[in-house]
Amino acid sequence: MPVPHDLYQDLKRSKEEIQQKRTKDPLLDSLLNKYSQADAEVVKAEEAKSSDEQVTKLKAKRLEVKDKIVRQLGS
Repeated sequence: MPVPHDLYQDLKRSKEEIQQKRTKDPLLDSLLNKYSQADAEVVKAEEAKSSDEQVTKLKAKRLEVKDKIVRQLGS
C-alpha cells in the first residue's frame, strides 16, 4: 500500500523546525504546499496502479520541488 513520503526525515529536520521557518518564509510555504500536492499525486498514481512511466514522471516532479525546498532552507 503506497504511503506519503516523509519529507521531514529526508530533510533531517523536525516538523516543528520546518513549520516555524514556513511561517516566516512565503516562498518556503508555497514550496511545501506544492510538495504535499505532488506527493499526494504520486500516492494516488501508485494506488491506481498507473503506468511506471506516469509514476516516474510524478516522482521526478516531487523531487524537483524537494530540491527547491532544500535550496530555500539553505538560503
